[in-house]
Amino acid sequence: MKSKAMILLVEDDKNLGFICQEFLESEGYFVELESDGMAGLKSFQNNAYDLALLDIMLPKMDGFTLAKEIKKQNKHIPIVFLTAKNMSSDMVKGFKFGADDYITKPFNTEVLKLRIEAVLRRTKSIIPEMKSYTEFILGEAFFDFTNMAISCSGKIVKLTKKEAELLRLFCINKNSIISRETALKTIWGENDYFLGRSMDVHVAKLRKILKPLNTVSIETIHGQGFKLVEH
Repeated sequence: MKSKAMILLVEDDKNLGFICQEFLESEGYFVELESDGMAGLKSFQNNAYDLALLDIMLPKMDGFTLAKEIKKQNKHIPIVFLTAKNMSSDMVKGFKFGADDYITKPFNTEVLKLRIEAVLRRTKSIIPEMKSYTEFILGEAFFDFTNMAISCSGKIVKLTKKEAELLRLFCINKNSIISRETALKTIWGENDYFLGRSMDVHVAKLRKILKPLNTVSIETIHGQGFKLVEH
């Protein structure tokens, strides 16, 4: 079954974590399970997730702090909090940290699924329609976005999260110009000078990776943006 979305699940209750992971994967989602906040943040930095499902009471870094760090890196990713507490103050705090929904334990797994589906539907209009695109042919090479890797002639080149997200954006719009503003808002969440400099570094790295292929290149269109060209 093809994954509907990639979910980061951070839950320190191992039994509950495994139950949620197994259930959601049976529903077609790809779920990465971590048991503490620091591990959750590291996983988020190394993968391209569509939704974060976070317990609030976590070791090493609590769910609120984790959500804040996640939102710094991706303003648009939806976040659903899991908590054993049923206090309005926690709910208010959760929404202030960017929560899209809030589920109190214990909960029914079917309800969890429906809430996740509802959140993904609501955020679909905000997040660019790219989630169904994960595999691309680049001349004689194959780009696997999910695994953040380019393979060609038996060689595999791993990409960083931002490199993979940028390359996917370029691949989806192959032979069309992507403005700098569009690229920045899509990948980084905002159009900012310093983020723009960071993007230029990532584009330069991608050009270096793609150069040996000879069949595709990323061109800079002066005053407009970038274009992935297939020769």
